[in-house]
Amino acid sequence: MELFYREYGNGHPLIILHGLMGSSDNWLPQAKMLSEHYHVFVVDQRNHGQSPHSEDFNYRVLQEDIHFFIEQHSLSNPVLLGHSMGGKAAMNFALAYPDKLSKLIVVDIAPKAYEVRHDYIVEGLKAVPIDAIQSRNEADEALSQHVSNPSVRQFLLKNLMRKPEGGFAWRINLAVIDKNLELIGGALLHTGVFEKPTLFIRGSKSDYIVDDDRPGIKKIFPNSTLVTMDTGHWVQAEKPAEFVDVVLNFLHD
Repeated sequence: MELFYREYGNGHPLIILHGLMGSSDNWLPQAKMLSEHYHVFVVDQRNHGQSPHSEDFNYRVLQEDIHFFIEQHSLSNPVLLGHSMGGKAAMNFALAYPDKLSKLIVVDIAPKAYEVRHDYIVEGLKAVPIDAIQSRNEADEALSQHVSNPSVRQFLLKNLMRKPEGGFAWRINLAVIDKNLELIGGALLHTGVFEKPTLFIRGSKSDYIVDDDRPGIKKIFPNSTLVTMDTGHWVQAEKPAEFVDVVLNFLHD
């Protein structure tokens, strides 16, 4: 699938993959900071942002979308950086195509299966009367019945777009995401080991990567380090400058 992307800077290529219900828009401040050192590509994964929608939505197709993107743009040994769902897509790609990238950065996700976590968010989005609302405030009010955190609602409502003919629609393919939530929480598709330099970044207030995950991470990614930041799950959004410093320290090591 041909993905929508944003491009910044020059130098060695670095590809950024957002998480579930995110988009390239969420990464603009970090991408611009990183573009002072790298040729940064921030993609919208399928069923998100401005990329096409598809009934196929699992880590195999996400992995192959990355492969196609690298081939399409003739990128040589890029760095691959992914957050949450994007991190798991990146890990799958690294195991499937280890010779296609130079380094891997995984943000607040472990190489394991998770129980479904975002079902309440999807239910909240489904509860927004998308064909009837007249404003973003109305959408926020409906969503607040399911999602109490205002900053999370603000993040989710970035997926709301005005239609040219009037009214609103979702940028994300909400029906397909809803149908495949369990797959997105699933384990890695591949066995094996990725031996190139790998950085895991976790938030201390997040439970996506816990201390018990360290042996499993080291088994699959033996040349990996783990950095903990004083954040929740959206590490890069909560402390963007510190996050970029952690990434650059790893890449320049």
